[in-house]
Amino acid sequence: MTFADASLARRIESAEAANARGCTAIYPAAAALEVAGGWAIFAGADSPLTNAVGIGLNGPVGEAEIDALEAFFQRRGAGVTIDLCPLADPGLLDALCQRGYRPTGFNNVLVKRLAGMETAYTPRTRRARPDEADLWAHTVGRGFFERPDLSMEEMDVGRAIFAMPGVACYLAAAENGEPAGGAASAIYDGLATLFADSTITRFRCLGLHRELIAARLNDAVAQGCDLATASTEPGTTSQRNYERMGFEVVYTKVTLTA
Repeated sequence: MTFADASLARRIESAEAANARGCTAIYPAAAALEVAGGWAIFAGADSPLTNAVGIGLNGPVGEAEIDALEAFFQRRGAGVTIDLCPLADPGLLDALCQRGYRPTGFNNVLVKRLAGMETAYTPRTRRARPDEADLWAHTVGRGFFERPDLSMEEMDVGRAIFAMPGVACYLAAAENGEPAGGAASAIYDGLATLFADSTITRFRCLGLHRELIAARLNDAVAQGCDLATASTEPGTTSQRNYERMGFEVVYTKVTLTA
């Protein structure tokens, strides 16, 4: 088992923050603020990419730092959303509760040690080509939103991920060649972050998600990574698939909103 200490949490959360910053490339008004040991990211007032990550992992957070974080979002017309790691300084949660923050969701963070991992066979999965941004965004969006017609804002979330520096995006196909799912990964100092996993509803339960996980792990091992991480909502099929692939939950983050 992997011991979830503050050092591991800092490694994972700093990579998550780097992913979040990387997703802002296509947004003209995007901004990022390094604050309280983490980062606040703005990619649009209503964007799911707008949040704060990694706050409080370097020690106590002062009131002035929380003020700065809140002002960063409020000046841009966005509500404040913080993904809080349970290994953050304990005083931060109390300070946020006193300011009226409340929990609105949870995410399990999973990891897998890659030493000795054998390459898996992934015949239905391939890397997306540079000219397939819209195809990838639409495929992943259809899985997330569970409908074929997506708004421009919904497509832009996928395009933003596809445009991230250093990202690798993957497509999975059904037996007839139709795009059926997608996912992404990025690597930071030997840590592979796996994210944006999505399978179109009618292609679920065919093993495509596990194949997408395996394809990214294959590439992570080939690039010398020692560890892989992913986040899922608790108790979901995604979590089950990751655990079947050898991942374990190391901590659960709470999403707080003002």
